[in-house]
Amino acid sequence: MKALVFRLSALGDVIHTIPAVVALREIAEVSWVVEAAYAELVEVVAGVSAIPVRMKRWGRSPFALRGEMSAARRAMRGFDVAIDFQGLMKSAALARLSGAPLRFGFDRDAVRERPALWFTNRHVPVDRSQHVIDWNRQMAAAVVGATGVIPSRARDEANWDAFAGDREGKLAPLTQRIVLLPGAGKAEKRWPVSRFREIVARFPGRTLAVWGPGERELAGAIGGEVAPPTSLRELAFLLKHAKVVVGGDTGPLHLAAAVGPRVVGIYGPTDPVRNGPYGQIASSVSHYHSTGSVESVTADEVILKIREVLGERL
Repeated sequence: MKALVFRLSALGDVIHTIPAVVALREIAEVSWVVEAAYAELVEVVAGVSAIPVRMKRWGRSPFALRGEMSAARRAMRGFDVAIDFQGLMKSAALARLSGAPLRFGFDRDAVRERPALWFTNRHVPVDRSQHVIDWNRQMAAAVVGATGVIPSRARDEANWDAFAGDREGKLAPLTQRIVLLPGAGKAEKRWPVSRFREIVARFPGRTLAVWGPGERELAGAIGGEVAPPTSLRELAFLLKHAKVVVGGDTGPLHLAAAVGPRVVGIYGPTDPVRNGPYGQIASSVSHYHSTGSVESVTADEVILKIREVLGERL
């Protein structure tokens, strides 16, 4: 059986989908439609073929990039089943365009955009009280059940070690730090710069600020040492070798939870039970059920959690 998976972006959401895709490999030959920036990630870690797309670029320049778009659409043809883990109109529409006769998606209570239901024909209910990784695993289980194939065992695991790799030179001396992630894709998930400064002051010489596109100035504003520019694989290397990683609900925090170090998540507008660092939710500082604002999380709360995670006395 040939299965086509859809989870286009963003980094944290792609990471949350990998365990389900690894499970699907047991019963199918899997290809993954994903934004080009994450193609290497899914190929190395999930062990599947990637079909890269560039949805934003295609939307801006559909005529100039029509050849690239046509090639991607051709690559999506010939599959027996399509699985939309994203639950958006664009991902579900691509699943429909693939021509796969069986098209799985979340049911109306879990799908992110209701019109996406029009493009899928197998709607899977999930336990929404669980983490989103478990939602995705429940989707994969529904696909496995529909095939009638009995998996023998999990053939492989997600290969995070291969992705993080072994980076020498500029990165190796920067390991074993308290890595700080001041950026976030949404402003409401960003912890105030002044609070990050308190972390730097409380752990002098031990912190390292890591940053992504457009975040260099923000990383410098919190004080302390700033990491050099990193690719996604270099970022994984730094996170893997950190003493602890501290940040809000953002892709690099979930990457850190996947590659292995201890993490401290800072949560306000999102629920760590659903979106927290998987396997380390208890290490999060959350005001989701009180103020719902990350700005109400104090530096003292986060410092206490860091020391707890590091096993240091107060």
